Amino acid sequence: MAGCCGALRAFLFEYDTPRIVLIRSRKVGLMNRAVQLLILAYVIGWVFLWEKGYQEKDSVVSSVTTKAKGVAQTNTSQLGFRIWDVADYVIPAQEENSLFIMTNMIITVNQTQGTCPEIPDKTTVCESDANCTAGSSGTHSNGVQTGRCVPFNGSVKTCEVASWCPVEDDSRVPRPAFLKAAENFTLLVKNNIWYPKFNFSKRNILPNISTAYLKSCVYDAHTDPFCPIFRLGQVVESAGHSFQDMAVEGGIMGIQVKWDCNLDRAASLCLPRYSFRRLDTRDADHNVSPGYNFRFAKYYRDLAGQEQRTLIKAYGIRFDVIVFGKAGKFDVIPTMINVGSGLALLGVATVLCDIIVLYCMKKRFYYREKKYKFVEDYEQGLAGDTEQ
Repeated sequence: MAGCCGALRAFLFEYDTPRIVLIRSRKVGLMNRAVQLLILAYVIGWVFLWEKGYQEKDSVVSSVTTKAKGVAQTNTSQLGFRIWDVADYVIPAQEENSLFIMTNMIITVNQTQGTCPEIPDKTTVCESDANCTAGSSGTHSNGVQTGRCVPFNGSVKTCEVASWCPVEDDSRVPRPAFLKAAENFTLLVKNNIWYPKFNFSKRNILPNISTAYLKSCVYDAHTDPFCPIFRLGQVVESAGHSFQDMAVEGGIMGIQVKWDCNLDRAASLCLPRYSFRRLDTRDADHNVSPGYNFRFAKYYRDLAGQEQRTLIKAYGIRFDVIVFGKAGKFDVIPTMINVGSGLALLGVATVLCDIIVLYCMKKRFYYREKKYKFVEDYEQGLAGDTEQ
């Protein structure tokens, strides 16, 4: 209890003020200057020169539109000779910041509503009607079972289903890719950016790009780094992958557009930087459900008025355009905040040197005696002298 009262009395009735002590020591003096130099190097080199701490920052606001171009031809027993243009392989026609290019497909033509044998697997192969349950349908089935066991071919029987017939067989993905010529298709990326704090806007089709140049240029990191037209094969190869391998089962590619602008300099120096990477992970040891695919159908009626459809399981590459970046411009407020922070950090040198001098050096008790001086209340001292 007495200790607590003493601590409380010291807290209420004692006051401490810094005392300047000059210590003539090479070791301590050099250490103090070294710490101060490190702090100054951090503030000037990192905060102001590298991070541009004297600037106000703003994040980019962006809009993106894309346009693909290219024509391919195929000649198969199922479809015959056919020309494929943009309207055939870009599905859907427009997406937000993305574009899907179909590179491979499994097509099932002339499907009609009816009954037909299911594709053979461990759940659909049967020997008699007793093996089939009417009205049942599995997660991966193509229709609803009728309860009948019917021949699928000369040697195998499967349960009959009510479905769009004939049912799709997607057990084999075409190799090489159906539209392997898509490697030479091109993609135009139009990107408009805006920094609202500075009311600064720009687009990736730069002012010096003419219509004639835009019709002939193709992006190249060394010769044409600001051309906004990209060859699809080059995009995939720049990310370290093979286009023909990726085209078989599909995937997702990222086209990254980086806008880092120093608005203290000329606006013409604010330029886009392009980079590419594959966004869907391909792991050789864990390759379950690889690639990117989906189904869609085209519906029509035959001469007799019966509804039919062509079912397409489309494999392809989705190109996601990812825009990011920051802009900076000189402002007094962040400059003063960082200057003040830097000056405050200089106090670290004093604290560090005090710790070493007062607690680590051999003469620490001598330095403590010089550092701290205890002074009694002047008025109390006068009162004591008077009483004597």
